[in-house]
Amino acid sequence: MTRYTTQQQGMRAAFSMITAIFVTMIMASVGALVMSTSGKIVKSTTAQYQHEQAVLYAKSYTEFAVMAVTADDRNVSCLENITGTIGSSPGTTGDGYRIRTRIAYIVDTTQVDTGTCDGVRVVGTSVTAGSSSPLTVIIDVYVDYKDPDNTEGPWLTVHRRTVQKI
Repeated sequence: MTRYTTQQQGMRAAFSMITAIFVTMIMASVGALVMSTSGKIVKSTTAQYQHEQAVLYAKSYTEFAVMAVTADDRNVSCLENITGTIGSSPGTTGDGYRIRTRIAYIVDTTQVDTGTCDGVRVVGTSVTAGSSSPLTVIIDVYVDYKDPDNTEGPWLTVHRRTVQKI
């Protein structure tokens, strides 16, 4: 049986303590790296979610604008703008959306009576004179939102332009 002297036992204890400190430092570094990467992934996922949500709102408001123009009596009023707010007040907590929809008309005035729209954002004469659909609209939808990590920063905007025959 091997017996260790007091000096050898002290050296073994010191080596064990250095090893424990080294392993603790490595584990702390790995933990910090994991936490940093996790935070970046969460931020990236949130930004991607907000952008995709804005794209979906733009598609939805485009369809709503087409439906509204179809149902609108242009002899009474001319539908030019549709606005909306979704979520909390945009910019305060970063989870709200501000939607602006602008509608312009392309018409052949020889085929369709523009009513009150005559001269109001009428882009020009339709190149498809004699077609089954003499009214065409240009719908621009702008969806604005704020980055939740930087509510004091600029508005982020998603724009969607659609040309639709009515």
